Amino acid sequence: MTSSSTTIGSNGANVTNLPYDTFSANGQSSSANGANGTSGTNGANGANGANINAASSLPASSAADLQTTFLKLLVTQLQNQDPTNPVDSSQMTSQLAQINTVSGIAQLNASLTSLSSQLTASQQTQAAMLIGANVLAPGSDVAVKGGAASPFGVQLTNAVTNLTITVKNAAGVVVNTINAGAQPAGTVPFNWKPTDVAGNALPDGTYTISASYTDVSGKQYAPPTLAAARVQSVVKQADGAPGLVLSSGKTVGLSQIASIFPNPATSAPNGGAPSTTN
Repeated sequence: MTSSSTTIGSNGANVTNLPYDTFSANGQSSSANGANGTSGTNGANGANGANINAASSLPASSAADLQTTFLKLLVTQLQNQDPTNPVDSSQMTSQLAQINTVSGIAQLNASLTSLSSQLTASQQTQAAMLIGANVLAPGSDVAVKGGAASPFGVQLTNAVTNLTITVKNAAGVVVNTINAGAQPAGTVPFNWKPTDVAGNALPDGTYTISASYTDVSGKQYAPPTLAAARVQSVVKQADGAPGLVLSSGKTVGLSQIASIFPNPATSAPNGGAPSTTN
């Protein structure tokens, strides 16, 4: 704020001009000529309105500081306005609404940040509880040992009538084809007795599965397959979300876990999954 004094009349009386404002959000003077006795109120109003929208991108503390400065300036303008040219009430109302909007956005951003932190902490807790659990996650490897095969599954986006699963050995040779028939949408788990097409037991090793089905028009699809693995540890991924490190060597997110099942030694004979021998 700046003021000046002028001597008027033969008695040497001093008259002090009204203060005029030199504050502006963009660093430029917002006042009119202080010598004419006006406070430059209209200019100050324009300067304040110019950068109000830009404040929505400021941190919460900066937005609060801006609001405090704005209110101080507004009060000063009202106290020192020119009686012959008062502040436009509609402009003042508009500016108050804009500064309140900025404050509301800052508070909303703070609330969302807090909510995001709480959600991340909750996900980390859920992930930690899965350490040691057996899960079905994206994959295609099936381990065969001692006449038993590790569980696997298929992820279907819609119900199908002719799901087929192809099993290949390490050399890429097809050793069996499982005709699973009609299956509902969602996760379809399987417990498979590892035999070849002739019914002979397959030797121990790692086999690869793939799935396919055809729709009513004859078009063929290859839905994603799921492989069994054990959760070994939890890590923080690049996006901050927890990742599950599996015994297969893969790291997956919580949303990629299709099924959680107990240790095979303590589970039911088929674990509630379709059992197939062909």
